[in-house]
Amino acid sequence: MPPLQWESRPDGLRAPALVCAFKGWNDAGDAASAALSFVGSSLGATRFATIDPEEFFDFQATRPRIRVVEGGTREITWPEIEVFAARVPRAPRDLILVQGSEPSMRWRSFCKLVLDLAEALGTQMVVSLGALLADVPHSRPVGVTGLASEPSLVTRLNVNPAAYEGPTGIVGVLHAACAASGMPTASLWASVPHYVAAAPNPKAALALVRHLEQLVGVSVDASELEGAAADYERQVNLAVQSDPDVQAFVDRLEQAVEAEESDTGPTDLPSGDVLAREFQRFLRQRGSEGPGGAGGPGGAGGPGSPFG
Repeated sequence: MPPLQWESRPDGLRAPALVCAFKGWNDAGDAASAALSFVGSSLGATRFATIDPEEFFDFQATRPRIRVVEGGTREITWPEIEVFAARVPRAPRDLILVQGSEPSMRWRSFCKLVLDLAEALGTQMVVSLGALLADVPHSRPVGVTGLASEPSLVTRLNVNPAAYEGPTGIVGVLHAACAASGMPTASLWASVPHYVAAAPNPKAALALVRHLEQLVGVSVDASELEGAAADYERQVNLAVQSDPDVQAFVDRLEQAVEAEESDTGPTDLPSGDVLAREFQRFLRQRGSEGPGGAGGPGGAGGPGSPFG
């Protein structure tokens, strides 16, 4: 059985861009996957294919889930990667959306599969979304960096160039594979505060959506996500203000950003481990009232829920 399972064929897509995001290592604060899900939901995307997990997942690392269905029988849901089409009549192009968990193995084969899919549907551009933990305060605008394979895409990105060096995930490998094959490709990355990494971050998701809109020329109504982002920032502010130690940490992060912007030199910062440990300790004391708790952003029914 071939790994790409077609359910239907989305013929007639106009100059499509393939946009992908993967849960896991590339997805701090669930920002990238939430951004893609929000775009798909807003545009009424419909699933037309899946990628079978057998060749690409270690099921001990990404385990299947079991649930009881009607009649008391038990059903296993395997981790899979889903492919959607979003037709946007008033935009210059349609979208192909690829989402799921980061595959565990055979990344080069997986990237070839995605490239074959893109070429079969006449894709003109591949865009990957990611999010990374960084020494940034939650109170400032979300920093988005990017890279692209062509000068024209670099101009359209309108973000600071990514300067990261180190271990990479499937997003980085797919971007390199697209560039090597001659497929125009770009990658957008949002910076997520490391001291609140455990909470879904709709503010970072919103930043990715806005930059994606500019890059591919497709607009969505993001008012719901804007509300979730405002609520997220309000909840984090309350948590920070309630603990003097955490407030001091965040103040020093803000001073570091201001110093960098004014070129006055770096400011010493506490380590990310210290920040995360202190903030998570405080959130545990608050219980479900903190960011991402009951009723918080990323909870049931909020933006970022799966689309279909």
